[in-house]
Amino acid sequence: MQKTDLLIGFILGIIGAFIGVFLFITFFTEFEFADGIIALKSQNSLGKLIALGAVINVILFFGLLKFNKELMARGVVLATIALTILTIFV
Repeated sequence: MQKTDLLIGFILGIIGAFIGVFLFITFFTEFEFADGIIALKSQNSLGKLIALGAVINVILFFGLLKFNKELMARGVVLATIALTILTIFV
């Protein structure tokens, strides 16, 4: 049960970051989603975009802590760390 909670938290963290990226491109750029990804990659700003998308994980983390889902919250932190490492290499 504990490993599945950690995995669920990790998946929630990745999905939360993806939603954050999608919302940022939709509301703050004039591009569609796929075109926005391509344009920001050509400007070497894809890492910054992933970091902005991960801000949703902070809200998700504290929400899970409020409902006493500590292992899921750890999974969200693990996803954020994985996204940070990805951002360094992108």
